[in-house]
Amino acid sequence: MTRFIALLLLLSLSGCGSQPYRAAELPSSTAEPSSEVRASLLQQYREWQGVPYLLGGQDKQGVDCSAFTQLTFRQRLGAEIPRTTLAQARLGYQVEMPQLQPGDLLFYRSRVKLRHVGIYIGKGEFLHASTSRGVMISSLNNPYWIQHFWQARRLTD
Repeated sequence: MTRFIALLLLLSLSGCGSQPYRAAELPSSTAEPSSEVRASLLQQYREWQGVPYLLGGQDKQGVDCSAFTQLTFRQRLGAEIPRTTLAQARLGYQVEMPQLQPGDLLFYRSRVKLRHVGIYIGKGEFLHASTSRGVMISSLNNPYWIQHFWQARRLTD
């Protein structure tokens, strides 16, 4: 029975996989020291702070979470990533919370199909477009985010 479950799990995971971004495919700017990445992400926050959440939005009139991460990677880290949260969740490779580095993507879900993405900025915080407060910085230690954490992914080595 255990072998059957393991085989079933392996087959189900292989159906939704995609090739990860490799470090060579991303500009070297994404491999900057973490303090530089953090500074760049904080600059993005200063420019976007308070922009309201808008499902499907992609500019300062309103932006959703995956568009904000896509724009931030393009503008601050020199990398192109897909538009949707699910496509972004298939990039790179999974990392554990204790190994987080600025620039890692953080994924959350409260229901099976409802997903959220943000970017780790270091010091236990992440940058994201919140449905209730727009572009903001949140603590990883917030009970809501702890309860709904799904995975963290890194796009570079």
